Amino acid sequence: MNQILEQLGIYGIVPVVVLQDAAKAEPLAEALCKGGLACAEVTFRTDAAEESIRIMSEKFPEMLVGAGTVLTTEQADRAVKAGAKFIVSPGLNPEVVKWCQAHEVPVIPGIVTPTEMEQAIGLGLTMVKFFPAEPAGGLKYIRAIAAPYTMMKFMPTGGINPQNVREYLAYDRIAACGGSWMVKNTMIENNEFDRIEELVKEAVEVVKESYILRSPTSTVQQVVFHCRTRWTMLYLICRCKSGRCCLHKRWSSFLRQASGGCETLLSGSPGRKRERGDASWDGMTY
Repeated sequence: MNQILEQLGIYGIVPVVVLQDAAKAEPLAEALCKGGLACAEVTFRTDAAEESIRIMSEKFPEMLVGAGTVLTTEQADRAVKAGAKFIVSPGLNPEVVKWCQAHEVPVIPGIVTPTEMEQAIGLGLTMVKFFPAEPAGGLKYIRAIAAPYTMMKFMPTGGINPQNVREYLAYDRIAACGGSWMVKNTMIENNEFDRIEELVKEAVEVVKESYILRSPTSTVQQVVFHCRTRWTMLYLICRCKSGRCCLHKRWSSFLRQASGGCETLLSGSPGRKRERGDASWDGMTY
């Protein structure tokens, strides 16, 4: 996979930015970098997009600034000349893909169906955008469509939010997620760049947690338990290298928040180890 696409995978979340005023580009880029996500997909749907990409790329050369909503080769050309390091499209336009490949620019076109997936594979692509992610079926659909196409990675975008992004990122076929909750238009317009930085930092922590859960050193399984008259689905680290089941202390606050404060789950000493094969621990089956 291309190095830029691999770097996007390391970031895990790609802020999807809509800029109406290019003057906001520099402070926004600064907030993203300070927060820990030195990347952005600047949508090419406003008059300020091209200049915003130029400003962000020049002022923060370490950033991976890409252009989104690219529909034509003319837009792709303008975006790359402005400094875009990658191109994202809502759909699969073979002309845009071939233009990017001819100019050695990483491109992530949007797909939904198996037919589009096979077209992407035929064009030599190894990463696609799944859009619109939630309306099109979400992670359940991605898992189903990904099964026959083992060479492909996905960047779901559309409906991704703090409540579901962790689940997406825990799936190892997800290269990264595109999201806009930390760069909402109202926050940009109101110059709330400190708030954007805070939300970006929170997003970075989510990425870290999610990547730990899909680490090759751990076996991850879904655990369902009843908590306060409702069912909650959680991903837990169920086996470490030693072959023992363990729940580390650093997860206790996350689990308490995710389970709605379930006392049963956390009443035991988080961090103690139980032999593999034990039927249950503090009301939790594993």
